[in-house]
Amino acid sequence: MVPHDRQKTPAIRDILLFVVVLSTYLYPLFRRKTVTETREHDPGHPGEFNITLEAAILLVLSVFMLLFGILLFPIYQGDLPYAPDSTYGLFLVIVALQVITMGRTPFGDVHRSWLVIIIGIAAGVTGMGACFIPHVAGEIVRVLVGVILAAGGAMLLGQLVFRRERAPTWLSSPGILRQLAIACAIVYIVAFLLGAITLLPAIATGLLTSVLLLVYGAGLLYLAWCIQVLERTYPRRARPAEPKRPPRFFLAREAPLPFTTALLLFLGVLLAFLAILLVPVNAGTLPFSPDGQLGLLLVIMAIQVLAVGETPVGQFRRSWVLLLTGLVFVGLGVFSCIVPGILTDMLRVMLGLLNLAGGIVPLAVRLYPVVQQLLNPLAVPVPVPPQLRNLLVTQTVLNIVGILFGTSMLLPGLIPGMLTAAILFCNGLLLFVLARVLSTLPPAG
Repeated sequence: MVPHDRQKTPAIRDILLFVVVLSTYLYPLFRRKTVTETREHDPGHPGEFNITLEAAILLVLSVFMLLFGILLFPIYQGDLPYAPDSTYGLFLVIVALQVITMGRTPFGDVHRSWLVIIIGIAAGVTGMGACFIPHVAGEIVRVLVGVILAAGGAMLLGQLVFRRERAPTWLSSPGILRQLAIACAIVYIVAFLLGAITLLPAIATGLLTSVLLLVYGAGLLYLAWCIQVLERTYPRRARPAEPKRPPRFFLAREAPLPFTTALLLFLGVLLAFLAILLVPVNAGTLPFSPDGQLGLLLVIMAIQVLAVGETPVGQFRRSWVLLLTGLVFVGLGVFSCIVPGILTDMLRVMLGLLNLAGGIVPLAVRLYPVVQQLLNPLAVPVPVPPQLRNLLVTQTVLNIVGILFGTSMLLPGLIPGMLTAAILFCNGLLLFVLARVLSTLPPAG
């Protein structure tokens, strides 16, 4: 690995930017039910790209591996710096999101119970720690990633080969099922090889590792395409659930969390975790990586753009333009995590402007009908449900806080470090409350 010196950027300012952009980006999610969740398998409008959540995450992983494979060439030649901690940490966070939102683990599909959710959150927190705090748990994270790739690839390959309903059936069927079997085999075999190299780096050269990463990225892209075509060819139909007695152990029960609620839960833990980390960071006892922080934020944003069409300024139809925008976010985020100190200033300015837009635009859109109501009062006011009113108030408060934080980014040093930690922790708790309120709202009609 190539050693490098990280830029000494004020940790308070970087953490504030992370919280501000993350908060403003989540405003469109605090609705009754997102349109994309209610029409998950709707064929959509002409020109709309309705990518599934599983295909979106695989697409993100594909861009990650392809870009990593390309960057390894100049990294091993010493032309670029390299941050292995945030690279491994970003991979863990993506895997954790897949576990939390879908119950898809690196070792196969499992019952998405509360225990699985907790394990996914623990893996995500470990990855976040590696992204934010370098040179602390890097060896642990490297071994964990190696075990996930090697053991997961071997177990999934065994399930593919020995389960009669998988490869034996898929290969006998022409069309997309046969291609799905081929794509899975490529991904699982290369994942095992990369896991072995991660655990034992001396067994392979840099060139071989780069080639395997490129093959792995291409295989993930092929697999994402197969899954997307498979969903269109054989759409899943809702089946009536068979009545079952829930397990006595609460953690073994099914976790009925849609994508939005699961993501809010995950990000609430993230903010609370950041608040705890901020104390030793301010005391100077822990290092801090702004590049890993900004890269992680961009990748999380990209997953939301690709999966549900959410942007900092609202929800948009998932067109090919939005797809390309999400992929650009993925590329910038992955590059920032792998290669530190090059895109830091550019990403900070870009996300700062995005934060201001994400605070001002939703606030203006929300306040305009209120002003119209005051100027032209109705004879009989329309009652607003308490839950929806609480969400609207919370959105407005978060928008105002986001604008203030965005302004403070232009004038760093206005907010003391300990106050920032308290705000972070409160925001994390607020996301838990919002996730709870969102889960109690009736679906949109």
